[in-house]
Amino acid sequence: MTANIVETSPWIRRFHPVEDARVRLLCLPHAGGSASFYFPLSKALSPSVDVLAVQYPGRQDRRQERCIDSIPELADALLEEVLPWSDRPLALFGHSMGATLAFELARRCEQKRIVPLVVFVSGRRAPSRYRSESVHLRDDDGLIAELRKLNGTGAEVFGDDELLSMVLPAIRSDYRAVETYRYIPGPRLTAPVRAYTGIDDPKVTIDEVQSWGEHTEGNFALQTYPGGHFYLNEQAPHVISSISQVISSLLP
Repeated sequence: MTANIVETSPWIRRFHPVEDARVRLLCLPHAGGSASFYFPLSKALSPSVDVLAVQYPGRQDRRQERCIDSIPELADALLEEVLPWSDRPLALFGHSMGATLAFELARRCEQKRIVPLVVFVSGRRAPSRYRSESVHLRDDDGLIAELRKLNGTGAEVFGDDELLSMVLPAIRSDYRAVETYRYIPGPRLTAPVRAYTGIDDPKVTIDEVQSWGEHTEGNFALQTYPGGHFYLNEQAPHVISSISQVISSLLP
């Protein structure tokens, strides 16, 4: 299977295709997020990096598809989509739920002898750091209250009842996936890990993010930024600059 064929896959969006890029970056959205969240990142890194943004089922143009409410099931499905893009160095970036998914996808890639260039994890505690969470069990009002608290959903969504009714099932499914995830001990990653987080993130502590270092045999570094769970929105230029520098430093 070639990359040209895979480009028609429902899972992968290439907003700024770069056929001769030396490296690819696969971006995994947060709970309730979509591939379009990474459009600015794709634009900023082009043409040096070929950015692939993942579109989970159950949202936007995939709204009619069944949501997947399991991190392992998502990782298994994504592995088959990602393998054809591994003809050159492949880095992973995941924010929040996407960070946990990036870790599980990296595990599966390494089992196939495909070692990611680097795994970027953002706004998420290490897999081994468990918290009991049950947002996915709340009623719609409770789920909406959580979204408002995190400031990651546009205000226009909350003011449109029809739009809310369309997006809440996917959001609930994603929350179920990440809140029911349980880390299964196994070999540590070979790939280096870079962790990013906002210093005022209510969903994770610095200590919990630091524990990502326990999940890799490679180099680990943690970078903090001002802001909360969606610090990425305000700190985008700084985060993008860091991603670019890390990728450049690791390329042969």
